[in-house]
Amino acid sequence: MKFEMEDDSPKEECGVIGVFAPDEDVARMTFFGLYALQHRGQEAAGMAVADGRAMSIHKGVWLVSQVFTSSVMDKLSGHYAIGHTRYSTTGSSSERNAQPFMIETMHGPLALAHNGNLVNSAELREELMQQGVGLSSSSDTEVMTMMLARNGGKTWEERIKYAMKKWVGAYSLVILTRDSVYAVRDPWGFRPLCIGLLPSGGHAVASETGALQTLGCEAIRDVKPGEIVELSDNALKVMQALPSVKPSAMCVFEHIYFARPDQVWDGIGVHTVRQRLGEELAREVLNGSLRETDDLIADVVIPVPDSSVPAAIGFSHVSGIPYNDGFIKNRYVGRTFIEPTDSLRKRGVALKFNVINENVRDKRVIMIDDSIVRGNTTGPLIKLLRSAGAKEVHVAITCPPIAHPCFMGVDMGKHDNLIAHKRTVEDIRQFVDADSLYYLSLDGMMRAVGRKDGFCQACFTGQYPIQVDVDTVKTGFERSLK
Repeated sequence: MKFEMEDDSPKEECGVIGVFAPDEDVARMTFFGLYALQHRGQEAAGMAVADGRAMSIHKGVWLVSQVFTSSVMDKLSGHYAIGHTRYSTTGSSSERNAQPFMIETMHGPLALAHNGNLVNSAELREELMQQGVGLSSSSDTEVMTMMLARNGGKTWEERIKYAMKKWVGAYSLVILTRDSVYAVRDPWGFRPLCIGLLPSGGHAVASETGALQTLGCEAIRDVKPGEIVELSDNALKVMQALPSVKPSAMCVFEHIYFARPDQVWDGIGVHTVRQRLGEELAREVLNGSLRETDDLIADVVIPVPDSSVPAAIGFSHVSGIPYNDGFIKNRYVGRTFIEPTDSLRKRGVALKFNVINENVRDKRVIMIDDSIVRGNTTGPLIKLLRSAGAKEVHVAITCPPIAHPCFMGVDMGKHDNLIAHKRTVEDIRQFVDADSLYYLSLDGMMRAVGRKDGFCQACFTGQYPIQVDVDTVKTGFERSLK
């Protein structure tokens, strides 16, 4: 039984990777690509490899480095591979939902790995079961795999295109056949997917540019919304299977929290956006009430590591308030098979963060964080700062209040779990015991991103790009499996 430290941040999405490298050890390349995507999911990892004739697979629950040992890697050989690191969206966290999914079909072996969430997965699952298809998991990824296996068409491109017409929601896919890797992205463009040229020949595709750079890829570009890209001996083969939706609905939380700072998505650098989020936040705060005459009432700006570090730097630059580290984060204690003692468990976030006392003692602190979701950790972090001697603790958040759940592949909980749902900023301030609390406005967030539209903002506004059934989009079809 594993122990996971409670965390108030939006839970990670998933990471996918696909590799075609005829003269390389693709399994090891895929491993290191997944390692670079580990931040996107720590619940399970898997890999499928094909050599032009047969396909092999290995997957399991836990971190990439624990699922894949040297002895496991020696058994995975071929020219084509896909991999996945998972945080559960549709389907609960369990070994049966680990990806990729692999099956034998009349067209040969097929494996699929998915980042995203189909909002009509329960309907599609019911349709398959009425056709007599047996399903072993509660994952929409298995539904997609089975649909591809049953589709007509002379080629896998035709079968994928036909299935895409029925899939509604977020999906960035890597699909493996015996002699090809396919990259597929939904027409809304919710989740990132990028592709690059390997220096030794062949191509790789991944959720983030950082994973491709780890493999030495060049000429990296995004897979376009609605596009199917084939990686095979015939080099890249591109098909626009569905017209892209205008404007697109890319997930803005990639920039706020999920992606590694070195990610470049649709031509926008994540680190740059995060620094601008802090700059915009400082401007809004300075134009508000965080002034006493001409003097700012804070002595130091500190981030909650790690995603808020660039934002705190930007906030400090605009405000003129010195930046310093306030927290040291234990990056490994939060996920372990060793259960803490009762006394350690009661310490909560103090087990995950330590305060650098001399940087906050007798100071008026502005704590920068990327979000407040359930409200579980902000209050304890503030308490840690006060216990370390901070005179005041002001909190500034680099996005608007999260008042609505996400149904496109991010686990933020339900309406009842979200502290900003039906609560005012003042209510939240009192709950977390901050001296003041500030959220970045929606306009300020988009100024930082540098776009007026093209990004999904549903978790802030409740206006979803596509219609959703809130009762079935996460685990609505799991009940039949219990």
